[in-house]
Amino acid sequence: MNIDPDIVLRLNAAHQEHLLTYWNELDHEQRAILIRDITNIDLDHVTQAFHDIKDQLDDKPTHDDLNGDDKSKTIDELMEPIPEHLTGSVDQTTKDQLEHYRREGLKAIAEGSVCVLLLAGGQGTRLGVDYPKGMYDVGLPSKKSLYQIQAERIRRLEHLANEEFGTKKATIPWFIMTSEHTRISTEEYFIKHNYFGLKSQNVILFEQHTLPALDFQGKILMDEKYKLTKAADGNGGLYRALKTRGALSEMEHRQIKYVHVYCVDNILVRVADPVFIGYCLEKKADCAAKVVKKTFPNESVGVICKVRDHFQVVEYSEITEKTSQRTKPDHSGDLLFNTGNICNHFFTFDFLRDVCENHESRLIYHIAKKKIPSIDKDGHRVDKPIEINGIKLEKFVFDVFSCAKRFFVWEVRRDDEFSPLKNGSGTKDTAVTCRRDLMLQHVRWLQAAGAVLPPNTAKQIILADKFHDNENNSNCNVVEISPLISYAGENLEFTKGQTLKLPLKIEMK
Repeated sequence: MNIDPDIVLRLNAAHQEHLLTYWNELDHEQRAILIRDITNIDLDHVTQAFHDIKDQLDDKPTHDDLNGDDKSKTIDELMEPIPEHLTGSVDQTTKDQLEHYRREGLKAIAEGSVCVLLLAGGQGTRLGVDYPKGMYDVGLPSKKSLYQIQAERIRRLEHLANEEFGTKKATIPWFIMTSEHTRISTEEYFIKHNYFGLKSQNVILFEQHTLPALDFQGKILMDEKYKLTKAADGNGGLYRALKTRGALSEMEHRQIKYVHVYCVDNILVRVADPVFIGYCLEKKADCAAKVVKKTFPNESVGVICKVRDHFQVVEYSEITEKTSQRTKPDHSGDLLFNTGNICNHFFTFDFLRDVCENHESRLIYHIAKKKIPSIDKDGHRVDKPIEINGIKLEKFVFDVFSCAKRFFVWEVRRDDEFSPLKNGSGTKDTAVTCRRDLMLQHVRWLQAAGAVLPPNTAKQIILADKFHDNENNSNCNVVEISPLISYAGENLEFTKGQTLKLPLKIEMK
């Protein structure tokens, strides 16, 4: 196989001619793989992306959007809390108002105006598995995966909307952004499980793009002599993928007006939360974010704040300890920067379309310096580099906050809505903590409905999960309610006054 002269010219123009260094050593099949890899990347895009992030390689904070003396200031000197008139809170809203929000959100769902958009490109590497995180079983009695739990919440919400507004065909389309590594296995998983009761035409999978990993001079790293090193372009790659993969057009065809975006790993996520949607509709928001209060000043979570005239997420690593410990002047003791980002967002379709068509190309890439397995200068593959040898480029889904004209924040209770699955072991964000948090929520729901549970049920669940892992949990102190029964604690009146025994699993018959 000869090299197409046009490919050689493209590589030379992009200063990536080294990709053909080992051409003469490759067999026919390997050459075909290399040519396919080179053809599938936008070299101009890679060149421009590296140019845009070169300043970040010096580890010096840059604020290209700022003027004058502000360029010399650190980010935490420029941070301001979100103005109070742009924030709402479950705890500071009356029951009547929350019910109003809920009905408005359900009405939008009944009208077919709402879809959910799941960011599901992550593999379960940190969990010790080689399949998508959404397929993970955290050890519930039902053995339901994250995907199944979320699918059943969608089904329950569709039922609630139909029931409340007398409709029959309320549908919440589920758009799922996968990565190159998770697309096939995710699709096969949903087919195998018959889409967990959802209609297949309402589960729309699309794939985010990849970008090659680079060295510190902008040269593309090679995974093998015939293969480029590539990685997904971050959850902010959503906006490029929506446009190029046809998902945005599909939303428009379905006459979607409101989009709820969230990450796959939160076992407590309220997909298409009608209260959140209703709040956003009341405020006429074009973009909004759910947040939880930080549990302590140095918690490893980004905070949503205002920097000059726009809103953004500032990562915890960018904030000095002094700033992270600042408290509100009202003597409440609450942290001044307390709006913990949980990757849970509302967009109007019009805002999302505007971002995809007019702003996506201007969103900057962030860099992650990594030890990247690749070919060294002598042509030997190094599986475990001793030192950091390259960078991966990614965009973040929240980078579009700065594009919003009407941005709002909605604060929810952590124990009701946020318990992420991040780690395979340890004390935080594991299968054990996810399972525990979900079961404790179900205990609260039953008690609020008037059910009688054995004494110290919650305490027993906490103690049981402290000493049992999710693979070998034979403990009988378990409580699980199917999402098909209850979305957020409703529909449990039938348990009022009943004395319930453990283990307890309430499922649809």
